[in-house]
Amino acid sequence: MVHGNRFFHVVAGLLMLGLSGATKKETVKNNSGVQPAGQCGTWVKEPEGGLFTSPNYPNKYPPERECIYIIEAPPRQCIDLFFDEKYSIEPSWECKFDHIEVRDGPFGFSPIIGRYCGQQNPPYIRSSGRYLWIKFVADGELEAMGFSASYNFTADPDFKDIGVPKPLPFCEFEMGGPEGIIESQQITKDGKALQTEAVDCKWYIRAPPRSKIYLRILDYEMQNSNECKRNFVAVYDGSSSVEDLRNKFCSTVANDIMLVSALGVVRMWADEGSRKSRFRILFTTFQEPPCEADTFFCHSNMCINNTLVCNGVQNCVFPWDENHCKEKRKANILDNLNNTNGTIIGVTCCIVLILLVVSVIVQIKQPRKKYILRREDFDPTMFQEVFQEPPHYELCTLRSAAATSADLAELAEDFENYHKLRCASSRCVHEHHCGSSQLSSSKGSRTNLSAREATAAILTDLPPQPMRQLPPQANRRNILVMRHTYSQDAADACDLDDDLEEVPTTSHRLSRHEKAVQRQNII
Repeated sequence: MVHGNRFFHVVAGLLMLGLSGATKKETVKNNSGVQPAGQCGTWVKEPEGGLFTSPNYPNKYPPERECIYIIEAPPRQCIDLFFDEKYSIEPSWECKFDHIEVRDGPFGFSPIIGRYCGQQNPPYIRSSGRYLWIKFVADGELEAMGFSASYNFTADPDFKDIGVPKPLPFCEFEMGGPEGIIESQQITKDGKALQTEAVDCKWYIRAPPRSKIYLRILDYEMQNSNECKRNFVAVYDGSSSVEDLRNKFCSTVANDIMLVSALGVVRMWADEGSRKSRFRILFTTFQEPPCEADTFFCHSNMCINNTLVCNGVQNCVFPWDENHCKEKRKANILDNLNNTNGTIIGVTCCIVLILLVVSVIVQIKQPRKKYILRREDFDPTMFQEVFQEPPHYELCTLRSAAATSADLAELAEDFENYHKLRCASSRCVHEHHCGSSQLSSSKGSRTNLSAREATAAILTDLPPQPMRQLPPQANRRNILVMRHTYSQDAADACDLDDDLEEVPTTSHRLSRHEKAVQRQNII
């Protein structure tokens, strides 16, 4: 029975040693987040929180030591930090010597929460976001026990109305080569997440051994600017741990970064209401001088691959790789054309060519069309009547000489009757104008005789002209005698010349020459 009890105690002791060894091994395994690694105590990380201590705690910490602890909470959560009561750090005025410094954020320039030392442990601390930055400093004199701190993650009050966040989709990318493009559009192109889902994506850039990485920002815009809880772009140098965080962009400006290790990580966080945030980064791997035979010296402590020279993209910090290209050849206008410009120029040229062809066709067919219309509207009879038989000759060819003599005789009688009628109706005073009826009759007889003889003499001298057949109604004639009333003063001006000019007829007219001859004979 005694041997059985001894055996039981031995087994129990072995089990306890195994458990203690396993616990110690687990503690060392979770100590990777402390800077510098392995020299700053223990750090146990758990899904809901963790624990970290000063070096050699609870014993005195060593002199000349500086340790940095960066705590990161999951999205939409913050950090609650508690310091154990067993706490002792060298006291000093304003904690200028040994001290603990806590900042609200992931960097040493984040807003400071407080600096602590002495025998009284610091109060409870809550972060405003996902990160806390803690630094422990020990000088070369008066060491003390140190500290032990625990933390846990709690819901961020700024997101209490949203509720429990949904699980984030897995989103990681592997990049490599002399150069490459990292952009936020890869998330939806590769189907890593939907446009309505929150994302926490990481791009791992792996350079060759003994190489470094240069990141050049091409495009950057945050939908909710200056709200780092909702969207940001972070850059890590060496790993994706928070202690390797080099820079974090969540405002309106992002600058280029030169990494010193062969592994770079770009991280983008955006919640459901910030998925329009975007970025585009060009990465270039390089080596430090002296440059090898297959590399190009950038004059900025960079040796890049020769394939990157004259590729139209600036891979160096300064554009030495593209300026050297301009020295070899002159820039051609085609070098500045892309697909969009080529399409616009091609469409414009096609439109101009089509308009030119249409204009030529219209100019060719339009005169021919007008000529055809003129020929269709052409009337030969009208042309012959206008140009071959002028109007002032047409009246003279209507009748023969005999018919014309008869008409002139009748015209003389009409003149005589019209003269009698006018003298009877007018108020003539002088006798030589109106005279007696006998005088007028004898004068009219002589006048008629003289007019007939003069007209017959003129017509006999005219050459015979071809006759134009007219319809019977054309021989009809009408003489319109217009009645005028004259005042006493106007009656003195009665003259035979006026009477001759004022006689209108509708059948025919005499030419100016015939009228002049007739006027002289009458006088």
